[in-house]
Amino acid sequence: MRILLVEDDEQVAEGVMAALTAAGFIVERTGDGEDAWFRGETENYAAAILDLGLPGLDGLSVLRRWRAAGQRLPVLILTARGDWSERVEGIDAGADDYLPKPFRLEELLARLRALVRRAAGQAVAVLVNGQLTLDTRRMSVSLDGAPVHLSPQEYRLVSYLMQHAGRVVSQLELTEQLYAQDFERDSNSVEVLVGRVRRKLGTALIQTRRGFGYLIEATGDD
Repeated sequence: MRILLVEDDEQVAEGVMAALTAAGFIVERTGDGEDAWFRGETENYAAAILDLGLPGLDGLSVLRRWRAAGQRLPVLILTARGDWSERVEGIDAGADDYLPKPFRLEELLARLRALVRRAAGQAVAVLVNGQLTLDTRRMSVSLDGAPVHLSPQEYRLVSYLMQHAGRVVSQLELTEQLYAQDFERDSNSVEVLVGRVRRKLGTALIQTRRGFGYLIEATGDD
């Protein structure tokens, strides 16, 4: 899933990007408030990590503009500010969570995964669909209790469809969530990826809705 990281501190940004990438996310980063506002308005992200202390257009202003425009993407605020009233202001402006600096990357990942799950209507970290189990913390997939090796891209596909089980996801949405903006991809990249996953997990798992997209049926299992 694609994450927007808005952080002007190079050292902090590099550490966060490395951790998110290792956790299976696609990360796009900017340190400019105006650019962040534009990207959040025009691109489809699973969530945004937003620093408040940005030069120029500050993080709270970016957040307020997003919410005023009806942008509902989950937002996790990063702040070095110790004033509790500013944290409250961020939540009131529409943030879904906040994390004060300095922070542990493990906590950042846990909070981000929780935001993404809640946005998709999922409450737990381990998703079960029939004989398929996906652990979002360990980035692992098992079928009938046996682990299945998936490439990072294959895992992202299964994870996204599992978290949106019961909903047909368009090819465009999958493309936006599975590939970085500057990634060179063919028009049939998603179709090829789905084919690879079907060979590993069975042809019945991911259904095709011609002209609409792809679907993993919701089984009702927890």
